[in-house]
Amino acid sequence: MRLRVMIPAVAFALTTTLAFAQPPATQPKPAPATPAPTGQTPAAQPPAPTTQTPAQPPALKPPAPFPQDSKIAFVDINAVAANSTAGKEASTKLKALQDKKLAEINDKNKQLQATQQKLSTGGSVLNDTARDQLQKDVDRMQRDIQFTQQNAQAEYNELQEDLRNDFQKKLMPIIDALATEKGLYAIFSVGDAGAMYVHPGLDLTAEVVKRLDASPAAKKN
Repeated sequence: MRLRVMIPAVAFALTTTLAFAQPPATQPKPAPATPAPTGQTPAAQPPAPTTQTPAQPPALKPPAPFPQDSKIAFVDINAVAANSTAGKEASTKLKALQDKKLAEINDKNKQLQATQQKLSTGGSVLNDTARDQLQKDVDRMQRDIQFTQQNAQAEYNELQEDLRNDFQKKLMPIIDALATEKGLYAIFSVGDAGAMYVHPGLDLTAEVVKRLDASPAAKKN
């Protein structure tokens, strides 16, 4: 009879935090004290950056002897993702995409800031037509940045889902094999089991990482 392996969807433990919604941007310098013409709409400012501290990935615990009479075991899926070669490669791909998209958004923000600066410091030097055109450019750039942020987030989410599915395809045969070898009735996820205490010997995380790194599927990448 085939044993049932109980495990949730894999969640990658990334060492970076996605921040497309608020890309780093330098605020424009304050405009000189030149009175703005009546009726001029103040230029909107780009969002200020938010400092985020990346979460540390869970480390592997030293393996302990497995109780021979046990019919259950536990695995820390986030620790497997953070410490296995396959998980690290997936995180690297996500980080590369994030860096690329943030660079694109930052470039657009710099162009927006330059246009805002020109509009705010022009004062009475600009005629009505020039001011109106600059304001239209600012509005267009802000819409473009918002659209770019949304597309970047969607592309990131799609890659993350693809990598998660690929990682789980590599992981499940290893979990299933361990359950069969040890005659287990179930293998639970540490983070979702709700247990107040787990015997150290029931934690198979280190063994899963070892087998995952040595598996032919992982070596293909």
